[in-house]
Amino acid sequence: MIKINNHIGTIGVSARYLRSLISQTAESCFGVAGMNPYGAIQSMSSIVKKDRAENKGVIIRQNDNKLVIDLHITVTYGMNINAISESIVHKVSYVLTERAGIELDSVNVFVDGMVN
Repeated sequence: MIKINNHIGTIGVSARYLRSLISQTAESCFGVAGMNPYGAIQSMSSIVKKDRAENKGVIIRQNDNKLVIDLHITVTYGMNINAISESIVHKVSYVLTERAGIELDSVNVFVDGMVN
């Protein structure tokens, strides 16, 4: 549970919901081939479950009342990586602000691979 304080009070948002929302948003961007597991927990989870985990490649950290999001992606070969990264940052920021009402500190995109 991620808790954020605002002028109304404290809001609790499920980390699983946020990971799923962020993953779906990032994967819907043009040029993104998929999300990559990061770290031991996500890697083991993807091996054991053998299906698409909704939190694969998304790391959420809280900095005061703002979130820091790290995304690990695979891109399609021949695409402009800078344009893809900017598109993901813009779209994830917009979706989280509009749908969840959450302020972001930063969105970091890490390109871990390319596919044809």
